[in-house]
Amino acid sequence: MRIINVSKGKVIAERAEMADNFFSRLKGLIGKKSISDSEALVLRPCVAIHTLGMKFHIDVIFLGKDNTVVAIRKGLPPNRLAGFHFNAISAVELPSGTLERTGTTIGDRIEIV
Repeated sequence: MRIINVSKGKVIAERAEMADNFFSRLKGLIGKKSISDSEALVLRPCVAIHTLGMKFHIDVIFLGKDNTVVAIRKGLPPNRLAGFHFNAISAVELPSGTLERTGTTIGDRIEIV
């Protein structure tokens, strides 16, 4: 899957994996040493994430029903909680620096294809 910021006309990730069941969401990126600049993990459903047990910083996009960005976290370090976003239905975990590089902000429309 590709993730595109339609509002900015930027590709956020060339290769995204879907974590859409309990076990895949629970594992997430735990155990990985890093993810490349073109990778992402989409967690659905998801209103909150954590980086407990992770080894690297990540950027996070929380998406609402219409795939609009409702919250972002830049450079979330390991062993932290990102907080709850009850208006979100999914979250996208990305390499740290992706949000800055793509200019992604709250209100942008995201397409996952």
